[in-house]
Amino acid sequence: MSASFSRAAALAVLLAATALVPGCIVQEPPRGEIIATAPPPPPRVEVVPEPVRPREVVVWEPGRWHWNGREYAWVAGHYIERPHRDAAYVAGHWDERPDGRWAWVPPHWR
Repeated sequence: MSASFSRAAALAVLLAATALVPGCIVQEPPRGEIIATAPPPPPRVEVVPEPVRPREVVVWEPGRWHWNGREYAWVAGHYIERPHRDAAYVAGHWDERPDGRWAWVPPHWR
């Protein structure tokens, strides 16, 4: 029996045993929900360029911090097209939960 086979077998047994212990299974958040274990850094200051299209057609979506499961990564702001002329953009934001984690509330239109 090779050493790599013995390690693989031991790892499989360990993983199977861990799954049977109550409280060791981490539950995933609901599909699409982003939960962070640390507060986001302060937003970066961005220079908003003049839009190429009229402001009635586009709106600036500000930059934001994205949680990738380990750390935050900055996503730069950019212009997005309005779904209709009277649509009002509501920016996404991070909300602190009572358990100390942070939930991303996605942007939307009103």
